[in-house]
Amino acid sequence: MKQRILLFITIFFYFVLIFFIGKVAFALIHSSLGGEISTSDIYQVLYHGLPLDLSMSGYFTAIPALILILSIWFRSRYIARIFNIYFIIILSIIAIITVVDIVLYPYWGFHFDSTVFLYLKKPQEAFASGSIAEILLGLLFTIVFAAIIYIGYIFIIRKQVLNLKVPKSIRNTGIVLVLLTAALFLPIRGGITVSTMNVGQVYYSDNMFLNHAAINPHFNLMYSFIKSDDFASQYQFYSKEEATEIFDKITKQPHNDSIPRLLNTDKPNIILFVLESFSANVALDSLVAPNMSNFAKEGIFFENFYANSFRTDRGIVSVLSGYPAHPTVAIMKYPQKTGNLPTIPRTLKEKGYDLSFYYGGDADFANMRSYFVGACGIKDIVADKEFPLSERMTKWGVPDKPLIERFYRGLTTKDIKTPFFKTVLTLSSHEPFDVPVNEFKEPFLNAVHYTDECLGDFVKQLKTTKYWNNTLIIFVADHAMQSYPQGINNSDPKRFRIPMIWIGGAVKQPEVIKDFTSQNDLAATLLSQLDVNHDEFIFSKDVLNPDGNKFAFYSYVNGFCMTDSTGTVTYDNDKQSIIRQEGNPDLEKKAKAFFQMMYLDLGSR
Repeated sequence: MKQRILLFITIFFYFVLIFFIGKVAFALIHSSLGGEISTSDIYQVLYHGLPLDLSMSGYFTAIPALILILSIWFRSRYIARIFNIYFIIILSIIAIITVVDIVLYPYWGFHFDSTVFLYLKKPQEAFASGSIAEILLGLLFTIVFAAIIYIGYIFIIRKQVLNLKVPKSIRNTGIVLVLLTAALFLPIRGGITVSTMNVGQVYYSDNMFLNHAAINPHFNLMYSFIKSDDFASQYQFYSKEEATEIFDKITKQPHNDSIPRLLNTDKPNIILFVLESFSANVALDSLVAPNMSNFAKEGIFFENFYANSFRTDRGIVSVLSGYPAHPTVAIMKYPQKTGNLPTIPRTLKEKGYDLSFYYGGDADFANMRSYFVGACGIKDIVADKEFPLSERMTKWGVPDKPLIERFYRGLTTKDIKTPFFKTVLTLSSHEPFDVPVNEFKEPFLNAVHYTDECLGDFVKQLKTTKYWNNTLIIFVADHAMQSYPQGINNSDPKRFRIPMIWIGGAVKQPEVIKDFTSQNDLAATLLSQLDVNHDEFIFSKDVLNPDGNKFAFYSYVNGFCMTDSTGTVTYDNDKQSIIRQEGNPDLEKKAKAFFQMMYLDLGSR
C-alpha cells in the first residue's frame, strides 16, 4: 500500500515540478516585459500560481491514479508499459504548450488559448509571425524540454512502477487508492467553496506581467475551451434593464444641426487603408513615418483615437461594422453572427458605391472572406492568389509595395465606377517584419518605415489623377503593436492608441479632433458626414456630434477599459476588480454596462 501511495504523491507533485520549471523559464525569458524581475518576484509567481498548478496536476494525475488501482491485480511490467504510453503523450503535450506559450506571448500579450486554433486552419499564416530561426529554436526547445521531463519520469516515476509488488491487503489498498483518486476533486475544483477554479484566482499583483507569469498555460488553454458560448449570460454586472438604460444614455446621439462638416462633398470616393500594427507613437514619429506624420498635419487628425482590440480579425470588424471587440472571442469566428452585422461597405453599396478589398495575404485566414463577402457585400476581393508567385515574397504573402502598386494600377487603368469604397489591408508591419529596408535597429520600425514610404508614393501619385479632388483617404490601424515598445502593460491605454487620419481632395481643411474616440466610432462619424443613416450601428457614435458622449472603449485579453477627458477605468475580468482608475469614478458603471451590452448583443445575433 505504501508503495502505491508514495507513487501517487510522486506523480502528482512531478507535474507540479514541471509547471514550476515552465513558469521560471517564462518569467526569466520575458522578464523585460514586466520591468525588473527579482528572485522574490519569481517566488511570488510560483506561490500565487500554485492553485492552478495543483488543479492541472489533478487532471493529469487522474488517469495514472486509475491505472494504479488496476495495478493491484496486474504485474508491474504491464503497468509500466501503460504508464510509458500515457507519459509520452502527456509530457509531449506539456512540452509543446509550454514552449509555444513562451514563443507566442511577446507577440500576443496573452497566454496560448483556444483562439490559436482558429488561426491554425491556415497554418502558413498562423506561423508567419515567427522567423525560421524562431520556429526551429522553438522546435528544438520543445524536443529538449520533452526529453528532459521524460528522463525525469524514468528516474522518478517509472522506477517506482517497476518495483510495485502485490499488496498484502488488496481490499484496503483498493479503498485507499479510490479515496485518493476521489480526493483529486479538491485541487481540480479548487476546494469545496461555491466558486470553482478559474484563471483569475492567481492574480495578485498590480504588475500584470507577474499575474500572467503565475497563470498555468495548460489550465488557461483548457479553461478557454470549456467557457460557455452562451454569450448573453456572461459578464452580468447589472440587470439587463439597468445595463440597457446606462448604455442608452452614454451612446445617445441627439439630433444636432451644428455637426461640423469636414468634407466638401456628400458623396466622395473613399479609400480606407487599414494599417497593420501602426501604433500612434510610431506612426506619428517624423523619422520613422515621415509621410504619415505629414498627413496628420495636412489632413484631419484624430488625436485621441484608440483600437478596440489587439487582433486584426477583431479590429477589422470594429472599423467596418462599428462593433466593439470582445476579448474572449472574435465574432468573425461565427459567420452566422457576422452575417447580420451592419457594415460601412454594405450601407454604402446601397447608396450606389462600388466595393473592393485588397490584401496581400490569404483572404480566407480567420474567416475573413466570409465577413467581407457575407457581411460587407464585397465580391471584388484581390488577395495573395491574385498575385504572381514572384511577388509573394514573405511568409504572410505579398509585401505592401507590390500590393499598393497593384491597387493603384487597378484605380488608374480600369474604368472604375464612382463613387467607390475601397479597402486595403496592409501586412508588412506584421511580425516577422520582413521588409527590404534597414534604416533602424528595431525590425518593427523598419517595417513601419517601409509601409509609410509605400503610402507616401501612393498619395503622391494619386494627387496627379482625376480622382484626387473627390476622394477621401482614411488611414486607420487595425490595432497597435503589442510587443513594442516593451515595458508597457498590455492593458495600458498607451498600448491601444492608434492613428486615424483623413486626407484627400474631399477634405475641406486641416483639423485636429481632440475628442476621445475609438475604431467602432468610425462608422457613425463617416456615415454622418455622408448624410447616411447609421441607426443600425448601435455601438458607434458620431464623435463630431457636440451633444454626444465622447469616450474611447477597448478590450484586452480578458478585460476592458473606458477612457475620456475626465479619467480612465480598467477592469480585469480574471481578477474581477478594477486594476486602474483615474479621475471620474462614474466611468466604472458606464464601462461595465457598455461591456455587458456587448455580450448581450453578441448572444442575440
